Amino acid sequence: MLLLSVSTSSLSNNYAPRLISPNSHQIRALCRVSTKLQQQLKHQQPLTGPCYNPLRASVMAKRGRRFGAVCYSSPLSPANLQWISAVSTAILMIVKGTAIHKSFLVPLFALQAPGSIVSWMKGEYGMWTAFLALLVRLFFHIPGELELPFITFLLVIVVPYQIMRLRGTQEGAILSLIIAAYLAFLHFSRAGSLAKSFNQDSIPATMATICIVLVPCLLLI
Repeated sequence: MLLLSVSTSSLSNNYAPRLISPNSHQIRALCRVSTKLQQQLKHQQPLTGPCYNPLRASVMAKRGRRFGAVCYSSPLSPANLQWISAVSTAILMIVKGTAIHKSFLVPLFALQAPGSIVSWMKGEYGMWTAFLALLVRLFFHIPGELELPFITFLLVIVVPYQIMRLRGTQEGAILSLIIAAYLAFLHFSRAGSLAKSFNQDSIPATMATICIVLVPCLLLI
């Protein structure tokens, strides 16, 4: 019994340190891992700070997306306003219920027409259209209502680049507003009164006149 107890105690004394104390290789591995983690933490920037609020950032991002959607879907964008002005100018060139000087509509159209229309007129298809229209004008009779649109077409094609630079600028919008205000003054003054300008024959011309005045005002806002 004494020999058995001595052997048992010797075995426990031999294996106890091995069971409790970690291996030297494990200690060195843990030291290397901790050193690498410390180095990585030094190079990384903290995700939180006194000026960073994730909830506020997410709310601002949602507001920005919502505001951008409203802006892009707005019916009063500059492109839509240019189309309204171009259509109103074309109506005033054709209709007869107004006594304005229609020659002023030509520079107004050149300043306020959409960029896609101007690019098409100055392109190859516009040149061919103008050439064929000139041939028809030489050999056939063109109604008087189509003379002014034809002159407008030619003016947009041959207008110098320095004048076309006014398009889309504040100076161009101011010049368009001056022309439109003068035409509106002629239309309403020669109609006699505001009520007479909304007669059955003058309604399209009156609405078109109001539109060509409102478009430059909205572009200047």
